[in-house]
Amino acid sequence: MVNVNGKWAFITGAARGIGYLTALFLADQGCNLVLHGRTKGHCEKVLNEVKAKGVQAYAVEAEFTNMDQVKAMLQEIDSLNVRIDFVANNAGMQVAYRNDYCNTPVEDYEKSFAINTIAPALIMYHFLPKMKEFGFGRILNTTSGIRLDPQQAGYSASKAALDKITIDLGSTVQGTDVMINLTDPGWCRTDLGGPHAPNAPESAIPGIVVGLFVDDKKSGRYLNAPHFTGMTLEDAVKKAEAEFASPY
Repeated sequence: MVNVNGKWAFITGAARGIGYLTALFLADQGCNLVLHGRTKGHCEKVLNEVKAKGVQAYAVEAEFTNMDQVKAMLQEIDSLNVRIDFVANNAGMQVAYRNDYCNTPVEDYEKSFAINTIAPALIMYHFLPKMKEFGFGRILNTTSGIRLDPQQAGYSASKAALDKITIDLGSTVQGTDVMINLTDPGWCRTDLGGPHAPNAPESAIPGIVVGLFVDDKKSGRYLNAPHFTGMTLEDAVKKAEAEFASPY
């Protein structure tokens, strides 16, 4: 199992929900953090909380519908002169639920793909060469298990595209100590999942982060967080490595 103590992780969507819980969990393991929010002000609470746990942390900002902001954010991270060992692409948006799905507006797709596919792809493309150079890194992309639900076509299609990019890109590092995998928190009561979701956000821990700790040089896996609910991190890592196969 990977020891994250003293290393650096970049977490998108860290101000709330699953990203917020991910930040707290990694800080408890001694991992230093770069925390993304739509504005730096949104990250003030989580920034103060993780620093109180004794780790170093910075906040960065970008609106993921604006690729110029995404690129500026990545340049700002570079200027911090820290080595990012872990990327948790958690930020995402479910734009709308369209009962009249045959009249789904184009904007649903445009916004969904910008936030859920293109922005995380740019982040992967930015950090992956550096991880290859270092000989170590973990990229974990948050996907969705939504299927057969045309009412959420923009969202589900954008996540399916992210899956495809992740699996294809993961094939380029298979067998190395740079690993790219997928995670799915399940349907949780977050701002995205809504108040009627069956699962508490805390149920996604440790499964939502297990892909950052696995150490078997396998990429492209779909690590479904509900399979790890209630487990210790150590047992979750053992289960992920033993039971979740790479597609290659």
